Amino acid sequence: MNVPQHIAIILDGNGRWAKAKGMPRNYGHAQGSKNVEKICETAYKMGVKYLTVYAFSTENWNRPQNEVDALMGLLRNYMKTCLKTAEKNRMKVRVIGDKTGLDEDIRTRIEELEEASKNNDGLNFQIAINYGSRDEMIRAMKKMVRDCEAGLLREEDVTEERFEAYLDTCGIPDPDLLIRTSGEQRISNYLLWQLAYTEFYFTDVLWPDFSKKELEKAIEQYNSRDRRYGKIKED
Repeated sequence: MNVPQHIAIILDGNGRWAKAKGMPRNYGHAQGSKNVEKICETAYKMGVKYLTVYAFSTENWNRPQNEVDALMGLLRNYMKTCLKTAEKNRMKVRVIGDKTGLDEDIRTRIEELEEASKNNDGLNFQIAINYGSRDEMIRAMKKMVRDCEAGLLREEDVTEERFEAYLDTCGIPDPDLLIRTSGEQRISNYLLWQLAYTEFYFTDVLWPDFSKKELEKAIEQYNSRDRRYGKIKED
């Protein structure tokens, strides 16, 4: 089986999963968080080199305050758990998104996690927190403008490769496969630049129920695709 080098996932359906069980939405988010760890380990054992998950978007701040507070609490706890997991599994962790919008203690935990895992040689695990792709591109363009004004960048130097160097995902290959759980079929402001030639896989399975078997289904579907990158397949 041809395993994608980089898989991006939109972790959707935690709230609906909890509601179906007569539990509060926050319970679903907690279970979804636990499932991330399982899928990281499973993906790496299958040969995946990069895994990027959408944990909290720039739009998620518009949710009810009690849910936002609970999600921030989960992120705080997850940073601690992820530190141990990264050490155990030699996982290299990187957080993408606008960290300036997060509380200072969360930013500190992110820095500690990234620093502690930076030399690990296992799965490259990216977590998108306070991330929105339009926001990412605007921030990248502002950095480019500043470099132009400082004489560090000329108009003729601006290429796709140079622009990518200003994105949060600098140095990370574009995803080969995007998975979205829960039946929704949109990308919700996620990795818009990076998904230019990515294969999409949508499943009705809610994130807490997304298992090794479901990941295998997604990769099998990926293997059935003909990735031409705009070219014509030769006979």
